[in-house]
Amino acid sequence: MATEERRRPAVGVQIKKWRTERGLTLAGVAERSGLNVGYLSQIENDKASPSLNCLSSIAAALEVPAAWFLIEDVPAPVVIRRAARPVAETDLGRIEDVDGRSSRDVSILEIQCTELGQRVGAHAHAGEEHHVVLRGRFRMTQGDHVVEVGPGDYVRWDGTIPHDAEVVGTDGDAAMLIIRIRPKSGPG
Repeated sequence: MATEERRRPAVGVQIKKWRTERGLTLAGVAERSGLNVGYLSQIENDKASPSLNCLSSIAAALEVPAAWFLIEDVPAPVVIRRAARPVAETDLGRIEDVDGRSSRDVSILEIQCTELGQRVGAHAHAGEEHHVVLRGRFRMTQGDHVVEVGPGDYVRWDGTIPHDAEVVGTDGDAAMLIIRIRPKSGPG
């Protein structure tokens, strides 16, 4: 059986990308790194394979982590269009899954309320929960703790402890962004 030839990492494209991003010439990188311009040109054209020491010097000259040079295929970002978000109408109001339920480790919800007194009702779930009030006012209750929050305010609590949110204020127009961190499952 023939041994497959091991492909050496091609770092030239990324080095050139960061060099041009920083507005530097090869001569500028050579001056900063202490490496020869010709050698740097060979590295950028993937005609020379730099040592870790050379990569470190180039990284320092470009002010980026050396690991960035090893990135070849960057996966495309996940985009969830507003029209594609799962939506539920509840007693609290309209709840949109901002992340489209696409993540394993976080859930991002936007709650939009239209009436005073709307409330989610006491509930609990695994994981930490973060809230940012976008508009209106909410009364947030967890155990003996009650806080009223308005636009721009942030609340964090342990989701395993029963909690509730109620729309308060002068009108019912209120919205909140909720980020739930899902606990990591154990091995096995």
